[in-house]
Amino acid sequence: MANQRMQAYYDVLHRTPNPDKYDGKVSELFGENVFHMEAMREYLPSEAYKSMKKAIQDGTQLDRKMADQVASAMKDWSLTKGATHYTHWFQPLTGATAEKHDAFFKPVGPGKAIERFDGDLLVQQEPDASSFPNGGIRNTFEARGYTAWDPSSPAFVIDKTLCIPTIFIAYTGEALDYKMPLLKALHAVNEATVDVCQYFDKNVKKSIATLGWEQEYFLVDKALFNARPDLMMTGRAVFGHASAKGQQLDDHYFGSITARVTAFMREFENEAIRLGIPVTTRHNEVAPNQFECAPIFEECNLANDHNLLLMDILEKVARRHNFRVLLHEKPFAGVNGSGKHNNWSLSTDTGVNLLAPGKNPKSNLQFLTFFVNTIKAIHDNADLLRAAIAGAGNDHRLGANEAPPAIISAFIGSQLTELLDNIEKNVKAGKMTPEAKTELKLDIGKIPQILLDNTDRNRTSPFAFTGNKFEFRAVGSSANCSSAMIVLNTIVAKQLKDFKINVDTRIKSGDAKDEGILKELQKLIKESKKIRFEGNGYGDEWVKEAEKRGLSNLKDTPRALQVWSDKNVVKLFEEMNVLTARELEARQEIEFENYIMKIQIEARVIREMVQNFIVPAAVQYQNKMIKNVKGLMGILGDKEGKAASKSQLSIIIMISDHMNNITEMSNNMLVARKKANLIEDMEAKSIAYCDKVKVHFDKIRYHVDKLELIIDDEEWRLPKFREMLFTR
Repeated sequence: MANQRMQAYYDVLHRTPNPDKYDGKVSELFGENVFHMEAMREYLPSEAYKSMKKAIQDGTQLDRKMADQVASAMKDWSLTKGATHYTHWFQPLTGATAEKHDAFFKPVGPGKAIERFDGDLLVQQEPDASSFPNGGIRNTFEARGYTAWDPSSPAFVIDKTLCIPTIFIAYTGEALDYKMPLLKALHAVNEATVDVCQYFDKNVKKSIATLGWEQEYFLVDKALFNARPDLMMTGRAVFGHASAKGQQLDDHYFGSITARVTAFMREFENEAIRLGIPVTTRHNEVAPNQFECAPIFEECNLANDHNLLLMDILEKVARRHNFRVLLHEKPFAGVNGSGKHNNWSLSTDTGVNLLAPGKNPKSNLQFLTFFVNTIKAIHDNADLLRAAIAGAGNDHRLGANEAPPAIISAFIGSQLTELLDNIEKNVKAGKMTPEAKTELKLDIGKIPQILLDNTDRNRTSPFAFTGNKFEFRAVGSSANCSSAMIVLNTIVAKQLKDFKINVDTRIKSGDAKDEGILKELQKLIKESKKIRFEGNGYGDEWVKEAEKRGLSNLKDTPRALQVWSDKNVVKLFEEMNVLTARELEARQEIEFENYIMKIQIEARVIREMVQNFIVPAAVQYQNKMIKNVKGLMGILGDKEGKAASKSQLSIIIMISDHMNNITEMSNNMLVARKKANLIEDMEAKSIAYCDKVKVHFDKIRYHVDKLELIIDDEEWRLPKFREMLFTR
């Protein structure tokens, strides 16, 4: 078996990389397959173009006549790109995207046909929704669901199909996707932000939540991937002894990218750029065969669409290069896991980044207002943020090998910590003295200079301020960014709304505007202090310190998901008009079920691999050892033969011990799984799978990985970590 693998590796290493399909300027490719504003200007009548522009910028609804014109223009444009079909591209609660393709082609008589696409087909469709998760919102026999066009995210052509980004709702109107609540959360934070901005600039009419994601992933050669049932079924290696060389030398991080990987990167980047995804960064990540790509910041809804689209492109292009992409948060134990860092900020239609310090005390007071309110929102909703990133895959990653812990905290750097401490001490309950005003203005005026030299960057923090944005580092690599962004934008919107009410009350009570703002900020700084942590989030000391501070440590997904049904969480989302109580209950039910299914699949894969791969290999090698011992005894006699085969006998016994443990534990896991399956309540069932089934995984793995070290490479049929991580 090993010789066959070595031949496969030889073929891989000597394979000619796929040539780059484009050698011109990459800038000339940008957005060529996107129906963006310039394409609309070319294909739409002037009136329709203006209506469409207003719909995108202000969220106004298009009338039927304009929708017909947009549909016709969209069809004509897509035909020039080779499109033959169209689809409503949406984000059901499966974690993936979905699409049903329909042809433009329509027969109109004997031997005659036309390409047809009108406003009705553009604006709304009715896909069969029966097999998508709904969390009890509708009965199984009720298949009706609707997709509705989202004009704020431009249509695009991929694989000769016109893709129209849409929301997905039930017949009764509830959201069955990620996009609709994200759009509502963005609307809420826009309104709240604009209201607070009026304290500083009356010209602000709109705010934009921006997102810059960083996508980490692993590449594995396709032949090795196909030889690992666990990678194929679960996305991670459930077994595998650590390679002697892993990431300990830090030689892969930012290292030279091999020719084969570079060819893959060039092709997927060109595909992404054609679809308007502004990917600008690529590099080797910490673990061997781990990589990262990142785009320029975009409006949050569009950025999220682009990330989902890019994950699909990664997979398609990887196959063409005989790779497979692993987006699981922890595909290989013992090395760096993969995250999707969500860099978030707020900007205005006047061109100001509200989380970037300005050049004077006034603009810096504005910065502090949004900075402190964001920290307060994190403080008050830490458990909700943890729930937003919960998942079976992320449970393996959080707190291990350079991933932030499950404890939510915020890092802001020593200089800003000092500034907040000064504000907390200097603002008095009564009228501010001229001295206090001067001192605060001097402190606030120094912010740009302070941040210029603030080179701290705490990689262990789940939520870190990095100069002009917050980086939510705890999001998993396979996740839909929407889950985190729905929560973050909603909680910030609520906090800003409360801030505005409280400051207005202070002003009515006699405080000057700046005094009212500073006093409210002082209050928020005090109330949110315990969420700020500047130290090592990986250390055990932080776990103890967090417990003293009263911060939650929700280590597993079932406990984290319980937060969704908290009465304060339900009240928050209903007040902000983002999700109803029924929608929250449905999403919680879906997440519980998704966790159960993933752990169940892993348990079944583990048992199958034990029976079909591990035990047969162990028995076969053990028989070789037994035959060898018998041979020695036959030649040397029992006494001398036994002495000569001491090491072989030891191996035979070790193999038996490991096999007995594996078999017993595998059987115990099966019994636990059968008991868990009898539980009807999804929350209780997910906890049973976590506490009673999953606990067997690492125990079984320990003995399997020991066998991997003992058994002859010829007999071990599974590609090893050293092979999967270092074949490039």
